[in-house]
Amino acid sequence: MNEIGFPAAGIIMVAAPLLLLLLVPFAPSSGAQLPTQGQAKELPIATNGQIFPWDRMRLPKTISPLHYDLTIHPNLTTLNFTGVVRIQLDVLEDTSTIILHAKQMQISGALLLAPDGVKPLQVLEYPRFHQLSLLSDSVLTKGRKYEVQLVFAANLSDSFHGFYKSSYRTSTGEVRVLASTQFEATFARGAFPCFDEPAFKANFTVRIIREPRHIAVSNMPKVKTVELPGGLLEDHFDTTVKMSTYLLAYIVSDFQSVSKTTQHGVKITVYAVREKIDQTAFALDAAVKLLDFYDDYFDIPYPLPKQDLAAIPDFQSGAMENWGLTTYRETGLLFDPEKSSVSDKQGIAKVIAHELAHQWFGNLVTMEWWNDLWLNEGFAKFMEFISLDITYPELHVDDFFLGKCFEAMEVDSLSSSHPVSTPVENPTQIQEMFDDVSYDKGACILNMLRDFLTPEAFEIGIIRYLKRYSYQNTVNSHLWDSLTNVSDVCKWYSGDELDVKAIMDTWTLQEGFPLVTVEVRGREVWLSQERFLKTDDPSLIDGFLWQIPLTYMTSASNTIHRFLLKTKRDVLYLPEEVDWVKFNVDMSGYYMVHYAGEGWNSIIRLLQHNHTALTSNDRASLIHDIFQLVSIGKVRLDTALELSLYLSRETEVMAVTQGFGELVPLYKLMEKRDMAALENQMKGYIVDLFRELIDRQKWTDSGSVSERVLRSYLLLFACVRNYAPCVTKATQLFNKWKDSDGNMSLPVDITMAVFVIGARTPEGWDFLFEKYRHSLQMSVKSRMKVAMAVSPLQDKLKWMMEQSLHGEVMKTQDLPDVVVSVSKNPRGYKLAWDFLRTHWHTLIKKFDLGSHSVSYMVTGVTNQYSTREMMDEVRNFFSSLTEETGSEMRCIQQTYETIEDNIRWMDTNLPLLQAWLNKHSHRAVHEDL
Repeated sequence: MNEIGFPAAGIIMVAAPLLLLLLVPFAPSSGAQLPTQGQAKELPIATNGQIFPWDRMRLPKTISPLHYDLTIHPNLTTLNFTGVVRIQLDVLEDTSTIILHAKQMQISGALLLAPDGVKPLQVLEYPRFHQLSLLSDSVLTKGRKYEVQLVFAANLSDSFHGFYKSSYRTSTGEVRVLASTQFEATFARGAFPCFDEPAFKANFTVRIIREPRHIAVSNMPKVKTVELPGGLLEDHFDTTVKMSTYLLAYIVSDFQSVSKTTQHGVKITVYAVREKIDQTAFALDAAVKLLDFYDDYFDIPYPLPKQDLAAIPDFQSGAMENWGLTTYRETGLLFDPEKSSVSDKQGIAKVIAHELAHQWFGNLVTMEWWNDLWLNEGFAKFMEFISLDITYPELHVDDFFLGKCFEAMEVDSLSSSHPVSTPVENPTQIQEMFDDVSYDKGACILNMLRDFLTPEAFEIGIIRYLKRYSYQNTVNSHLWDSLTNVSDVCKWYSGDELDVKAIMDTWTLQEGFPLVTVEVRGREVWLSQERFLKTDDPSLIDGFLWQIPLTYMTSASNTIHRFLLKTKRDVLYLPEEVDWVKFNVDMSGYYMVHYAGEGWNSIIRLLQHNHTALTSNDRASLIHDIFQLVSIGKVRLDTALELSLYLSRETEVMAVTQGFGELVPLYKLMEKRDMAALENQMKGYIVDLFRELIDRQKWTDSGSVSERVLRSYLLLFACVRNYAPCVTKATQLFNKWKDSDGNMSLPVDITMAVFVIGARTPEGWDFLFEKYRHSLQMSVKSRMKVAMAVSPLQDKLKWMMEQSLHGEVMKTQDLPDVVVSVSKNPRGYKLAWDFLRTHWHTLIKKFDLGSHSVSYMVTGVTNQYSTREMMDEVRNFFSSLTEETGSEMRCIQQTYETIEDNIRWMDTNLPLLQAWLNKHSHRAVHEDL
């Protein structure tokens, strides 16, 4: 699943990812740990009062499904569905009970089809664990073949998971309804009775009953359509390959489609609502290109005859990798060459690359249990960058990989983080695994391993892993075993035999990441490691040790040197004395570096005199590390600010945006504290720093992808910060656009800046909203939505959040983005917090406890508070919740930690910041004279 959270891919807002760096300097995703509920605390009682014969959350291993025959009949008028499922069973131990999953479903008939005839089964329900027990009068004997048949009915879900209702409005205003599925992680059980755990793989044969005005699609191609009495049609689909329940999918809709065939003979089809089908060309081409790439890269043919991509009007995450029928948000799939931006194109390519990578990583080879979700998600996130670098080099996706590692570190530097591979039991804990640690940290440690082993050795190992475990389930160690024997390709390592498992266990089985302290003493480089942790409790830092693949270069040599640091301390010897040394070259490793002694001063001198001696990734990582080190007291704030001065000469997108990413949060903290003078001084410093670069930007769509992304970002920032030349230009353009009734064609790269200025007046806001209402371009709608959410008009902000919750004009799927954008708005942060508290129970029902959407709202709304008063208010609200309403979620712990960290930061650094800015603005005035 692609949780395109922002700055995710989960909550997808491809149109304006960069705005969120300005307005949402850190928007991590994450979730909570409920106490283990693996076992019922007392005897489990079924709904009829009988004792339920199983007391664990995980299903027993006595029976395994082999094949499901599933017939589903959704009624899109009454919004419910009926169905029949026949499950062929493999009995592994003698038993007279069959335990499986079903959630909020009426079961009206249960039969056992045994070798000696058909018998009724007694059905017991235990809703707490979403379980059914089917009791047989006779024993099911090990090794014999049985089938069960269950007749069931349920309502289409009005959330975003299970078998759920979606709707859209045509340009004439007619509302049309469709039904679609989202079964990952534990929602197949809401659509049909099944063994809903990833290790219970089986084949599925699906039939769907529909009206003639609709079409049905599922994982496999349609084999035939049968006419039923009453004018209904029944579509029969081919049997799937062996797979987990969470990958099953079906859609009943009035979608249109376009198709192409890959070089390997796979039919690719993109489905969308009729009025948007002309926005599918890019997705279709990208899917063809990427599926062919993966087919060759993994050296394993894609095993199905087709791959469909469907744009669903209501969709909670970014996309879902159902085998053969991937589903997407409309923003994740639809591209208009005239109206969409290059960052939209990048975002769409990344989502498609992610879901198609899953067809191998996740679908063909699946993690045994959700504790190793990162084997699916970390790999798919990592492969986005590997695949697009080769298939779409002009998109420059590698410029943005670093950002993923910085996002992961934001969450991973808190004591409430969790290991990449971590025990989970209940559905809330499982949902919480879909966070920046599983996705982004997973991708970053794989990137580090690939760099360490060499890309060639790494590719050999992962192909071996996929071939060895096809159609099976795996754990962490299976991957490391597959990579271990290829390490002789790793020429630079001269130690004992390379133990990939020993190295990687230190990165996946413990939370957090290392801070490597480097001190150069003549030709000796003294190294030490400790956990990087934003806390004032030193006891939490002890006991962590990583095997760190260090890379470094020096002023004397451009060669990348390598060293595996396995111990707490070590010493390296240089062939000669050097002016500077830079560790973690290009930030290919998932660790931070502190340059002790004179180290930071020598780097600051280098950046001020010859910054291009280092790559832009190296510069971005230095900016990131030095400001993060301020927060744990390793570096003084004025030292970090001295380093930031070099940014006035910076032109590369990653280094510039990282400069903003570290400096903007400082005034965002002040905006919530009523300290206007210092806040404005800080804002003025940032505008001055980038003034020349802003002034050089053309108000057109020219240049490379990275130049265009940077232009969009800089002009937006300048307008948000009221930089006069930008405000004047944007105001003129908005008025012209408004006078043309929105028909004038604005350059795409500048539309965010223009819309943000336009949304500041009630007339401009209303005009934007009208255009938003009628636009069919998803990316344009996204940009308008964000511009409206950063308006200073408080009544509009409030109305917008309520409209998104209502879901008619503004989709409820966009509510998390709207709430978080409003919370970053200095005029809106109190409104967003009040909204979150007032509607909490509705939100957790709609978006599900532990989901990325809920944690994104919790952390996004609160992570810029820095006062004791707000800390108390936040704590009072969350401590009033029960476990059922989310009190144990991990994101709440993260919120407390983040606010405490902000308070500490402000107490320590405000006087230093004030003194440095006074001195600096004085110096700037002096220089102007």
